[in-house]
Amino acid sequence: MACRYIHYLFRAKTKHGVHSPFVFNLLKNVINDKKFYSAYEPVEKLRSELLNERSEIKVNDFGAGSAVFKNSFRKIKDIAKYSLKSAKYGQLIFRLVNYFQPSTILELGTSLGVTTLYLAIHTNRPNVLSMEGSEVLALKAMENFEKLNISNIEVVTGNFDDMLAPQLKKLKGVDFVFVDGNHRKEPTLRYFEECLQYSDTNSIFVLDDIHWSDEMEGAWEFIKNHERVTVTVDLFFLGLVFFRKEQAKQNFVLMY
Repeated sequence: MACRYIHYLFRAKTKHGVHSPFVFNLLKNVINDKKFYSAYEPVEKLRSELLNERSEIKVNDFGAGSAVFKNSFRKIKDIAKYSLKSAKYGQLIFRLVNYFQPSTILELGTSLGVTTLYLAIHTNRPNVLSMEGSEVLALKAMENFEKLNISNIEVVTGNFDDMLAPQLKKLKGVDFVFVDGNHRKEPTLRYFEECLQYSDTNSIFVLDDIHWSDEMEGAWEFIKNHERVTVTVDLFFLGLVFFRKEQAKQNFVLMY
């Protein structure tokens, strides 16, 4: 991972090296937006509480598993420390939703629900469907949504391989997809292709941990070269995918 990150740093551009107006505005108004949004405070307060919660749960992993946890019994505070997206990236996801204003959001991988809250806690209250393989984690996430009085999130549990297709059919279309589950090449690409059938030119896909392993880097390379994809943005820990027909096909590596 360290070698991959060093390679990323050598290739990453700032706004001065970006010549696409769309990506320049994305970098200026979203990625590098330093404003404090009031929605950050309750979510980060919840994160602090989870980081101090010593209760233990049993988690079922359906994907590539964890690089940190060696068994299925885990303390909430450890899941919060090692498995959740950091505030930096959670708040970036909030800003992406705030900027593009999607109506229907799909998340693959709820975990404790912190990133889910960043997807949902907007004034326009988008419809968020979040899928989680572990029923115990899903129940904990729903408790967290109730704490913050957020009601525009629906959580479904089960293996993505079985659940994704019927849930997409139910949604009929997706404006924003956040993929944070499995972390293996073949399932990631399968989920991408399934979601693609319900996307349009304005849809946005965000993939987590695109440099987590050789398999995930392979999946990212395939997606970058997909015929439907026009613009991708590599932020190392996140990959942004756009399908805008008016854009020339370009792949960006941006400093974040």
